[in-house]
Amino acid sequence: MDFEEKTMKTEKIYEGKMLNLRIDTVELPDKKYSKREIVEHPGAVAIVALTNQNEIVLVKQYRKAVERELLEIPAGKLEIGEEPKETAIRELKEETGYTSNKLEYLLEFYTSPGFSNEKIYLFLANELIEGQAEPEKDEYIELVKVKLEDLIDMIDKGEIIDSKTIIGAMVARDYLSNK
Repeated sequence: MDFEEKTMKTEKIYEGKMLNLRIDTVELPDKKYSKREIVEHPGAVAIVALTNQNEIVLVKQYRKAVERELLEIPAGKLEIGEEPKETAIRELKEETGYTSNKLEYLLEFYTSPGFSNEKIYLFLANELIEGQAEPEKDEYIELVKVKLEDLIDMIDKGEIIDSKTIIGAMVARDYLSNK
C-alpha cells in the first residue's frame, strides 16, 4: 500500500523569524481528504561538547513554551545558506564560549515529524578551547558541566527531559564507548 499524502492545496497562515505555519489539504491513500497543520522550520544543530575533563557542557535556560528552566546541550537554528557544521561552530561559541578543534557529525533526526519538518543535526565537539560566551541579546544562559555518566543518570531520573539532549547523550555515549 502507498501511504503518500498528496498535497492538493497549501495555505500560509503565519511567516515568522524562526518558523512558518501552513495548512495543507491532502488527499489520503483512500482518496478522502484531510487537513495537516505544518510547522516549517529551517533546521537546527545540537552539540555534545565534551571538555578535557570528560564533562558535557550544558546550558540552563528558561523555555517559555514549557514554562520552566531546562538543562540542554547547546543548540541553534540554521541560518539561510549556512551548512550545519558552520552553525554548530557558531552556536557552540555563542552559547558556551567554547571552540572545538575536533567537531564530528554524529547523526540527524526529525524532532516532531507529525507536525513539523524541523531536522536537528547532532555533532560531538572534542578538544575544546575555553572562551567567552556571546549569547543573543534575548538569551539568558547559565553553563553547567556534568560527567557523561551523570548526565545519563539525570536522564534516567527524569531530570533531563529535552529530547535533543537525551538523544545527544545516548548517541555520544555509544559513539565514545565504541572508539
